[in-house]
Amino acid sequence: MKRLLCVILCSIVLLSGCAPTLPKDAFALSPTALADRQMQSRKFETLDRKILLSSSAAVLQDMGYALDESNVKLGVLTASKKADATSGAQIAGAVVLALLTGAASAVDKEQTIRICLVVNENLEDEDSSVARITFQRVVWNTQGQIARVETLKEPELYQGFYEKLSKSVFLEAHQI
Repeated sequence: MKRLLCVILCSIVLLSGCAPTLPKDAFALSPTALADRQMQSRKFETLDRKILLSSSAAVLQDMGYALDESNVKLGVLTASKKADATSGAQIAGAVVLALLTGAASAVDKEQTIRICLVVNENLEDEDSSVARITFQRVVWNTQGQIARVETLKEPELYQGFYEKLSKSVFLEAHQI
């Protein structure tokens, strides 16, 4: 009986230690959330997810990305590419720090840029779709640790993608 009671108490203590604690503002939107969503989204005058996703895949491959996953039924496409993340200024700072302190510091080495594209029916216009893409990057340092994970928010990146996608959708829809 004592053993059973001990097992139950230990289980309760262990399970209560596994409960995650979320910050109070964990689900609060950032002040720029609406502007970010508008920058990341475009309306297309088609309901054909297959055309939008195949056109997006072609554009991303032209931009040097490798397709990771695609699901036409769900309207989802993910892609990624690796790139160099070294910065001359960061390396110079690390050299100066090493000379002053004698300790080596980690600097950014490589990055993976990840893309997630989601296509949904437009709730305001039943004859169109909305595509939303996000560009994110994960940066590793020279010690093999993740240095940064961030969403890229440069408007030129999104504008360039959607300009290419608009042309590709037009060509694909007209089988040119």
